[in-house]
Amino acid sequence: ELARQIPCKKVEPCKPEVAQRHSGYQVGGTSPFGVRKAMPVFVEASILELPKICINGGRRGYLVGIAPRVLTELLA
Repeated sequence: ELARQIPCKKVEPCKPEVAQRHSGYQVGGTSPFGVRKAMPVFVEASILELPKICINGGRRGYLVGIAPRVLTELLA
């Protein structure tokens, strides 16, 4: 469904070493904030209606609770 929405032929997870190279984070702790290379961030619309969400905080096992509007404000 994401591929249709953005539009793209195919969407699939990248290999862990590629994710680490582009984001600077270890797989399992990848955050949408503070990545090495600019990359698009996609979020399901219903998530933005929640009062609080938890996302990776930059290392494995470290979650950060934020208001969903932070995603749209800081990541456009």
